[in-house]
Parts: sequence; C-alpha cells; structure tokens
Amino acid sequence: MRTPDPTTSARVDAGRTSLAGRPPHAAGAGDETGASARRAVLRHLRPGRRSAVALAAAVAAATALPLAAPQITRRFVDDAIGGAGTRHLTLIALGYLALALAGQAARVVTAWLASRLAWDGTNRLRENLAEHALGLDMAYHGRRTPGEMIERVDGDVVAVAEFVVAFLLDVVAGLLLLAGVLVVVFTVDARLGGALLAYCALVGFGMARAQRLAVPSAARSRAELAALFGGLEERLAGVEDIRANGAGEHAVNRFHRASASLYHAEFRDARIGTVILAGTTVAFAAGTAILLGLAAWTRESGTLTVGTAVLLFQYTQMVRAPFERLIDQLRGYQAALAGITRIGDLLAERRTLPAPADPLPLPASGPLALCLDGVGFAYADGEPVLSDVTIALAPGETLGLVGRTGSGKTTLARLVLRLYDPTEGTVRVGGLDLRDADLASVRGRMCVVTQDVQLFAASVRDNLTLFRPLADDDRLRAVLTDVGLGDWLAGLPDGLDTRLGGGPESGPVGGVSAGEAQLLAFARAFLADPGLVVLDEASSRLDPATERHVEESVTRLLTGRTGVLVAHRLSSLSRVDKIAVIDRGRVVEYGGREDLVADPRSRFARMLDVSGVVR
Repeated sequence: MRTPDPTTSARVDAGRTSLAGRPPHAAGAGDETGASARRAVLRHLRPGRRSAVALAAAVAAATALPLAAPQITRRFVDDAIGGAGTRHLTLIALGYLALALAGQAARVVTAWLASRLAWDGTNRLRENLAEHALGLDMAYHGRRTPGEMIERVDGDVVAVAEFVVAFLLDVVAGLLLLAGVLVVVFTVDARLGGALLAYCALVGFGMARAQRLAVPSAARSRAELAALFGGLEERLAGVEDIRANGAGEHAVNRFHRASASLYHAEFRDARIGTVILAGTTVAFAAGTAILLGLAAWTRESGTLTVGTAVLLFQYTQMVRAPFERLIDQLRGYQAALAGITRIGDLLAERRTLPAPADPLPLPASGPLALCLDGVGFAYADGEPVLSDVTIALAPGETLGLVGRTGSGKTTLARLVLRLYDPTEGTVRVGGLDLRDADLASVRGRMCVVTQDVQLFAASVRDNLTLFRPLADDDRLRAVLTDVGLGDWLAGLPDGLDTRLGGGPESGPVGGVSAGEAQLLAFARAFLADPGLVVLDEASSRLDPATERHVEESVTRLLTGRTGVLVAHRLSSLSRVDKIAVIDRGRVVEYGGREDLVADPRSRFARMLDVSGVVR
C-alpha cells in the first residue's frame, strides 16, 4: 500500500504528453511569457505600504548611524592631539559607544522586519505556486517526478526567501552606506572622493562581469539537485520492487551518477565563487593602500589633519564592507536568480486542456449519459493510442471495457474523466461536449475508483473528504459502515481524527491494508454522489473476503448511476449492461453483454471460455 504525497497522485503515463489542446506558449515557449512570469514572482514579494515604510525607516537608520561614527572618531583624535582633557575625551567616547549601540539596534530591527516581510511574501508565493502546480494537467505531471516538483515549490522558494532577507540587509543597506561614504569623502576632499568613486566603479564593473559566469553555474547546480531528489523519490517509492528483483546495485549506481553530477556542478559553482572572493580581497587591499598613500600625501601638504586621515581610513573600510557582503551574497543571488527563473518557468506553464470561453454545467442530479463519437487520441510522440472509438451509454447504463494490457482501456477512461482531451472526435457527458463543460462541474459530477488508491498523511476525515467540507462526522461514519469499514473505524484510537500515512507521527495504525484503502476509495465515491463512475481495476488485487465487500460496494455505487468498468478479471463484469472489447486502440466488438455472451462467435464469449468464467 503506497502513501505518497499529494503530488504523486498526479503522475501518470510518465514521459508522454498529450497533443490535445496544446497552447501557443507551453513551457519555455517564449521570452515574453517567461519575463511575465518572473514579474509575477516579484509581485508576490512586494510588501504592503506600511511595512515598506517601516522597513525603509529602519534601513535608513541602520545606514545613517554608522556614517556618523567616523566623525566622532575624527573629533576624538584631533582633540586628543590638541591636548583636550580626559573628561572631554570620555564624553566623546561615550557618545561613540551610544552611536554604535544605536546602529546595532537599528540593524537588528531591520533584520527582523526584512525576515518577516520576506517570509510573508514567499509564503504567498509558495501557496500560489502549489495551487498552480496542482491545477496543471496530468500530461505535465507525467513528465515530472514528485521530488522535482517539491524542489520547485519549496526548495527554490526557500532560496528566494533567504536571498531577499540578505538582499535587504546586506545589498540595499550596503549600497546606501556606499553612497553615503562617497558623499562624505567628497565633502572632505574632492580629489580623494573622485579617486574613491573611480575605484568603486572599477570594482563594480569587475563584479558585474564575474556575475555572468556565476549565475549559469548556480542554475546548473540547482537543476542537478532537483534531478537527484527526483531520482531518490522514485527509488524510495519502489524500494520493495528494487529489493525483490535484485536491482539494488543498479539503483545505487544511478544514485552515484546523480551525486557525481551534482558534485561537479557544485564544485564548479564554488570554484567560481572562490575566485571572485579572492580577487575582490586583493583588489580592496590594493585600493586601501592607494587611498592611504594619497591621504598621507595630502597630510604632508597640510590640508588634512590626523583625525581626518583616520576618518578617511574608516570610510575606506566601510566601502569595502558593502562589496564584501555583496560577494558573500553572490552565491545566494545566483541560487535565488536561478530559483526565480525556474519558478517563473513553472508559473508560465499553461494547461493543455483549454478552458471553455462560456463553460456550461453538467446536469446537477441523476445519472449522466455518455457518448464517445469517433474518438481518437495520440501522445506527443505521435503514436496513436485510440482510433475511431464510438460508444453510447444511456443514463444509468454500465459499460465494461476489456482487452489486453496496453490496448487503450485506461486511456479511454481518462478521456471520459477529461484528464485528457481527444485529438479526434468528441466526448459528451450529459449531452455536453466535455470541452464546453465547466471543469468544477465535471469534477463534482464524475469520480474514479482505482486499485492504486492514494492516501495522504492526514486524518481519516481528510482522507475521506479530500480536505473538502462534504459532510458532517455522522455522515462519514455511516458511509464507512456501509462499505464495510465500521469495525475498522471503531478500532482506531482517535476515530475520524486518526492520522493515516504511515509516518512516524502516525503511530501503529498509520498503515492501511490494500483492502481497507480500496474500501476508503469507495467511501469517497459515495460521499461525492456522482452521476458517472469510472472503476479502473477496482478489485483485481484483493483477498476474497475483502473483494466481497468491494463487490457489494460496487453494486450499491452503480445503482442509479452511469458506470464505466475497466477489468482484466471478466468475472467482475457480470453486472454491466454493455461490453466494449478494445484491441490496439480500436473497438473491435461492442454490444449488450447478454447478446455477446449468447453468441459463441463473439470475442467476449471466447474470452469468457478461455478464462473459465461461467457465461
């Protein structure tokens, strides 16, 4: 019994993409779409007006107070050389101490405000990103592993959040401090100010050139990390099959290869960052020496005091600090820029199932008619999966789909649920072309029950309602009793509040058997009260006792509803009204079940004989 995260439930038909309804700007289709998505990312990070004003005031204080400190130092040095008394010098020193404490307090307030605003913004972004990802089609999720999606929705957003905090504290405040230093030095001596400005421009140009090398390496590093997480998720999900079939060595080898790719990407990224940092350190050491030499020369000419020379030295060190902080944050900047690009790419993804301009709701109650008229379907590789499928069900009728594995039965069921759109023909439910129907109405009036039931790390209640307020607790208990899970519910320590999912916090009841999970899936269907039900291999792996409960649930679920049953075990189709035999994507036989059973020449009758099922 698998209990994946919610993302896993969207992964089907891996590696294949539907051709139906492909938009003009799918993933990476245009720079304009990507730029628009990146602007949308930045809009989520924009703070409110009051918060922005408070942060601006804190940043201004954290910048202005350190700028005043060298002025006090100059006063202290010059007064000490001039013979000022101890009391006078002590007062200046206390003033310097108070100014330093106030500067640190302002920086603490700035850090608190920046962290709060950054995480508020990125939490909004994470929520929007998760909603957008869950709204994408199965064709998209089939090309992505859950690990990769988690890295996009959470890992990249965390990188952006961390950088936003550092950006406000170190980059914005640092640049303001740099500007303040230049202004003050210009007022002291225009020649020294000009030299300092030219030097800062030269260093800034060198850093900008270095950044062009740094960002691609960071993007590659994050891509390799996402690939590693995706591979780990797939191997862990299939650990039983890997062990049982002796594929452990191959899985470890693949992990080593992914780890090696990540190591090489990280090594290149770190090497570039180290070279940039070392170059900046050497450049600033030379710059400080040059400026001190100019200050000494000016002092000899009598235009500068010793205190002013000390002031210039302190301001030179202040110029160095913003650049060093910027270098320190360059790696974070690389990761954040790569993350914003990848988040923007995800937000730029569009559903391949186009939304109708004027959506129409399906009939609100009663069973739904189903009609497939000349339906064909192909994936992105162009290989046809279904061709010229024509089937009609009146409201309340049931259809059994039979055929070899890979014949197209499950794909046909997914077209009925509008998880894909046909590339040819029309699928009508309740008299409406599904491409014209409101998607919320489609999801509300149709449901699917499969053998591979997805349970989430949540309470029994949330697993039944799928986090929606569908019914009160009494209704939930009644439904569980109806499907044969009354005793199971009574044995849970916290009843409907018992957590499922098998995690360490779940306790000994966290695990659910395959049979119990199957019955939970039927309980979900009863709660939804659909007009059309798709049962895809719903009882193919159960023990006889549990299968009897399932068969009873199937009978009750199909009563008064239209149903489509996909099964390899022909004995499970005894209740259906019609049979469609699918072979290589085509309906090779279609008709009433009783008529086909009575005809010894029919394919279905021969299939019953071969499988040993009594007609």
